[in-house]
Order: sequence, then structure tokens, then C-alpha cells
Amino acid sequence: MITRRSFIVATGMTALASTRVFGANDTIRLGVIGAGQRMKGLLDSAAKAGPYQIVAVSDVYGPHREAVKERSNGEATTHLDYREVLDKNIDAVIIATPDHWHVPITVDAIKAGKDVYLEKPVTHRVEEGAVLVKAVRASKQILQCGMQQRSWTHFCDAVDLIQAGSLGRVVQVRTYWWQNYSRSWAMKPVDQQALDWKAWLGSSPDQAFSDEKFAHWRWFWNFGGGAMTDLFTHWIDVVHWALKADQPRHAFMLGDKYVFDQWDCPDTIQAAFRYPGFDVVYEGMMSSSIDDGGLEFRGTDATLKIDRGGFTVHREGVQRDQNPVMSDRSYRDGTIDHMLNFFECVKSRKEPNAPVETGVAAARAGHIGNLAFSKGTQITWPPKA
Repeated sequence: MITRRSFIVATGMTALASTRVFGANDTIRLGVIGAGQRMKGLLDSAAKAGPYQIVAVSDVYGPHREAVKERSNGEATTHLDYREVLDKNIDAVIIATPDHWHVPITVDAIKAGKDVYLEKPVTHRVEEGAVLVKAVRASKQILQCGMQQRSWTHFCDAVDLIQAGSLGRVVQVRTYWWQNYSRSWAMKPVDQQALDWKAWLGSSPDQAFSDEKFAHWRWFWNFGGGAMTDLFTHWIDVVHWALKADQPRHAFMLGDKYVFDQWDCPDTIQAAFRYPGFDVVYEGMMSSSIDDGGLEFRGTDATLKIDRGGFTVHREGVQRDQNPVMSDRSYRDGTIDHMLNFFECVKSRKEPNAPVETGVAAARAGHIGNLAFSKGTQITWPPKA
């Protein structure tokens, strides 16, 4: 079996991903907006990407604010209203709120002259895409979408292989993601006295607090978009990137609530999307985590199978015991390199690896799938007048 490097050298490909380390005094001053579990992971990655200082944190839940303040050695100011964070002397903000807050907060941050790292999906509704793109492109601010595969070394190398024609003609991509919320995402007790539920709801319809909605908000239409915008969004972004097409022409989705009937969104999904010249399928369920998530690019000469651990290439016409003919693994979480790229762009003012258009397109594909599900039929995109 040959390695990624020997294959790329042999085929003349040289576009390997690279990283660099910041200087000791090159510190980014950050504002934190939305300080839950995902933000903890982002800040962990930021700490490995380069020096940063948390200046201020905003969250509607007191324990979340206090956790980030403690992380800052008590130096960060804490705020209920995110706009107070935007008033601070900071270079950038990281936004990891529920989806329905993404565009309003990002637009305000851009107006305040702050650069933004925005967790995916960047939009909660398909029509928000144009609003977000306009806000970013009318400004001088940097926006990095949380599509970290675009900075992940083995994803970068896999895209190079696909675009170089190493798989032949790719006519089908299979994507999948299985998780188990029953085992992996147990709810933690919520102190309602420390939570401003009305602020958490924002523009969403007024409704009573529930532990389920607060903990698993991704699975309620008022706040998220289920698996299609939480999970599929990551994989379809890789497809858009590799195959240079970012909008499906047709979509169909079957979805059911077999296990989590308390959710709005389906916990079991089969979906199909037709792009110009190729098809993409997605399948997943939220009560089984065997195999986790990944993609398979099926080409006429070879198939590339990839997940967040690495990839393998399986060539047509080669005996099973001699496949895969190539393999590659990344040495660290690509979120670190994605945050590093963001920090670099804050200083250089260059375009980040995941600019606004990529995030909007990836979220749009998930929204289109959900629209097909809601209509119970195949839909054409863009919709006919």
C-alpha cells in the first residue's frame, strides 16, 4: 500500500496542506457568543492554533458564562446581551449559539466591525443566505464558516485527488452519519433560575421551557434543522468543494420519527439530491452510532472513502486483497487548523478557507432536503415561479 505522500510525489501533485505557528506576542482578542458545549470544543482548538485572549463572553445561561470566565482566569467580562460583547475592544467573535441566532448576531457583529468565526449551519432558513452574503461582502470583515473539513489535511488532499481525475468520472457520492442520542447525549439538569428563556427564544414563537428543547434544540424546527443542517451540511460541503457544484437541481427525502417522537425533526433519514452530472445520497439515524459518519466518492476508475480519521482509495480492476491502493490519515483534528486559518486571516485580511458562500451553499442543501421532506415529494430547485 502506498502512502499519500508517495502517491502525490509520483503523480506530480504538490498541494499538501501546511501550517505555521504564531509568535508569542501575536494574541487575538476574542469575544465569545454562545458558550455551550460546542464553544468549549472551539476554544480548545483555538488554544492549540495560537495565542488568544477571551475579553468578553455572552450567553443567556449563567453557568455557561461562568465556565468561560473561569477559562479566562477570571479576566473575561460576562454579559447576557451579546451586543455588549460587540462594544468591547476585540478583534473577532466566535459564535456558537443555536441556529436561529446565527444570522442576526453575525450581521450585528459585522456592522460593529468584528471578524467572525460562525459555527455551522450558517443559516437557519434558506432565505437568510442572501442576507448573510450581502452583509459580509458589503464589509471589510473576515467571516470563517465552521466547515472545518476545508482546513483538514487529509480532506484537502482527497479533494486534490478527485479534482486531478484520479477516480475517473465521479457520478455518485454516498454520505452517511449515524449517532446515538440515547447513549451519547444525555441531558444535564438545567437551573431555570439562571436561564433567560425569553432571550434564548429570540425571534422564535413564544413557548414554554422544556429541558428537551434546551438540550436538543437542533431537532426542533424553531431552532435548528435536524440532521440535514447539523450533519449532512458538513458532508455536502465536501462534495461541493470536490466536484465544483454547489446547488442541487432536484431533491427528495424520506424521514421518520421512529425513536424520538418528542422531536419535530425526523430521527431516521434517507435523502437523494441530483446535481449537474452526479447524484448525492444521504442516510442516517440518531439511535445507532456504529460506523459514525463519512463519504464515498464513486468514480469510474476508483472509489475514495473518507471520514474524519482519514481516507482510502480503492481502484477498479484490482483484486480485493490488494485494495485499498492508497491510504491517508490526519495527525490532528482539522478544527485546530481551521481556527489557525481564521486567526491568520484576521491578521492578513486574506480570504479564509471557508468563506461565506461555501457555508451558505452547504446550509442551503440541507434546507432544500428539509423542504422536500415537508412537502412529501420530489422538489426542483430553484423553485419554479
